[in-house]
Amino acid sequence: MQLYFIRHGQSYVNLKDWENGNVDEGLTDLGRRQAEALAAWLPGELPYVDALYASTMRRASETAQILANVCGCHIHYDDRLREIGNNRLDHQPWPNDALPREYAEYWASERPFSSTTPTLEGGESFMHFRTRVGIFVEELVQHHRERIQSRSELDELDFIDRSRGEIIIIVCHGGVIESAFDHIFNIGPWRRCEIWAHNTGVSHFEYVAHPRRETWRLHYHNRIDHLRPPAFDV
Repeated sequence: MQLYFIRHGQSYVNLKDWENGNVDEGLTDLGRRQAEALAAWLPGELPYVDALYASTMRRASETAQILANVCGCHIHYDDRLREIGNNRLDHQPWPNDALPREYAEYWASERPFSSTTPTLEGGESFMHFRTRVGIFVEELVQHHRERIQSRSELDELDFIDRSRGEIIIIVCHGGVIESAFDHIFNIGPWRRCEIWAHNTGVSHFEYVAHPRRETWRLHYHNRIDHLRPPAFDV
């Protein structure tokens, strides 16, 4: 099983001079061109895509919509893929008109058990965030393992490249990708290394479920071939 985590294209909230706090904004013109460049590059890297998942936040959903047009996939939206601080303790998303506008003064990983949005009661901590991302990853793997088994029993595997298994794209946020790394690498509450992802950067994990060794393989992180000239010229 191949998992491709993709950060959304540049959003207005990513701009250095953005002063409106944490709101659910969409892509900038540059962000849309980044997503379009990724969509043009992707078919050469992935001959087929079995499933496409996306965060319900605008910057990720707009990126996913551009990719879906070339992948021919329905988008499965999942609130657990939203950026840190945009969900409550129970993992449910804050309504758009009640989104926390400001984060805590401390960095989330500095105080992993404290709320990332202390001005709102019921805000999630860093560890709540990591938990919801981890639950998503585990349930995703289980669902697609069962799907493969079901298709195998029905002799429908002609549609699958047996050497690679199902190919799954996950369009999300930089913090979600970091938390996926934390979960897969089994990192404790206090991480010692940040994992940065460029807008539309691609990270490729493989789930192998080997009985006597590691069950995950990291093939690459933050791949941005599609943003290099001449394919993309800012």
